[in-house]
Amino acid sequence: MPPGPDTTADNGHRQPPAVADASGEDTPPAEGPPRAPNRSRAARFAGRCRTGAPRTLAAVLAGLALAAAFPPYDLWPLSLLAVAALSLLTHGRGLRQAAWTGLVFGLAFFLGLLKWLHVIGWDAVIGLSLLQALFLTALAVGLALTSRLPARPLWAACLWVAEEWARDRIPLGGFPWGRLAFANTGSPFTPLAALGGAPLVTFAVALSGALLAAAGLALWRAREGAARQPGPKALRTAAPPAAAALVVGACGLLVPIPTAADDTVEIAVVQGNVQQPGMDFLGRPMMILNNHVEPTVQLAEDIEAGRAEQPDLVIWPENASDLDPHRFSEAREAIDRAAKAVGVPILVGALVDHPTKEGYVENQGIVWDPATGPGASYTKQHPVPFGEYVPYREQLSKIITRLDRVPRDFWPGEGSGVLQVGPARLGDVICFEVAYDEIVRDTVTSGARALVIQTNNATYGNTGQPEQQLAMSRLRAMEHGRAIVTAAPSGISAIVAPDGTIEQRTEEFTQDVLTASLPLRDDITVADRVGPAPEWITAFIGLLSCAAAVAAGRRGRTQEKGQQQ
Repeated sequence: MPPGPDTTADNGHRQPPAVADASGEDTPPAEGPPRAPNRSRAARFAGRCRTGAPRTLAAVLAGLALAAAFPPYDLWPLSLLAVAALSLLTHGRGLRQAAWTGLVFGLAFFLGLLKWLHVIGWDAVIGLSLLQALFLTALAVGLALTSRLPARPLWAACLWVAEEWARDRIPLGGFPWGRLAFANTGSPFTPLAALGGAPLVTFAVALSGALLAAAGLALWRAREGAARQPGPKALRTAAPPAAAALVVGACGLLVPIPTAADDTVEIAVVQGNVQQPGMDFLGRPMMILNNHVEPTVQLAEDIEAGRAEQPDLVIWPENASDLDPHRFSEAREAIDRAAKAVGVPILVGALVDHPTKEGYVENQGIVWDPATGPGASYTKQHPVPFGEYVPYREQLSKIITRLDRVPRDFWPGEGSGVLQVGPARLGDVICFEVAYDEIVRDTVTSGARALVIQTNNATYGNTGQPEQQLAMSRLRAMEHGRAIVTAAPSGISAIVAPDGTIEQRTEEFTQDVLTASLPLRDDITVADRVGPAPEWITAFIGLLSCAAAVAAGRRGRTQEKGQQQ
């Protein structure tokens, strides 16, 4: 083994080497007996593993608890406890320890949350979970840095928003799944979305969790110093942060959610079903399309017989037409037959060849009139990487052969999905786009009086993913004060009121038709008016708090060195 640094003092005795503090800078060694000189690196590593095992296990359990806060389990209070646990596990820790804690926490969380991706392959679950866990690794480092600052729960909440801000945008357009707000779509925090959108809900949940951590830390310190601090005083120390956590949670209950309709429209939502769940849900050509044509024609027969009310419009889900109706006459004729039978416009989800980009396809919602056929359309703006297009296809296809199952890339659309469907001005949002703040907000501010989420979750049926997406619709309803219709070929199709109440929903893998009087609204919420500004400001404050913590640490070390000299 090569010789280490010279640690011999002037008096000839061996001295222990300097050690690095949390910031990575060397600090003088503590006085004490000399260390064993021949202890191997393996022994030291094993000792660190034994010492850190309880903390690692706690981080795993906290991450799994956060996953359980989301649908299909819906145990939203666990989101508060998970935030509190991560704050406690990173409090006062060195940066490497905090990074490891955040990585383990994040990996356990996303493995539990995204297990529905196992339909594609467990390697996809692990790969995406690891990528997303890196953002929580950075969050944990930030929590450790700011844990010694005054008002640390406030900085912790800002850092949670900053972490989600980054994860929602990078890489490849981001992946917003797993935001704290989406675990709290039926909690007292949810109405805050009407004031500041999903970021404000995340901020409030994170602040409450961090305040609970501060209360727990105060109790623990009082317990350690019980001889010097009597019980009542310990409770007085912990009471303020605990009370503040309750106040933050109760604030949402004071937020009014406007629901009064300016108008209503009668709708029918057709869920035609698919051949089978999984990657091969399409079945034979025309099968899914016929599955939506037939119940629409049956609805027309029920209307004529007086068994059903005449709707003003009909909504079909994403991919209801598995053939391009502009190219294939059999698809066009089938849709025409359904529209003429029911006598009102149908919002049809279809895959359409790009008119000028050869080899590309567009994911569209098309307004299909019973008299004039296809009219206005909306093209999905945010195709899903590796699901609807393959980045770096030429290079990656040589390594990952499953990418051949995405034979053509989807071309992104431009502009919001505001469509006039019969008497209603609806905002079309396609599938995963419901997770992106700006897409939904732009649709509402462009004039949508209600929202339609055309989606296709057949690949992930019976895995919990449809429930997670439906929860996002509940949050968006309150955020924008709009009724939301979710239309899926295999479920879950649903009608959500402007206050987030699920008024109707279907079961998965059944054929069904929902009918309702849908409220239309013109007013926009405070969240729509302020836009993304609160999120950007809060995220920037979180980053500034880390910079302040680093500066304070350096200033403290400089003062300590000056006193020693």
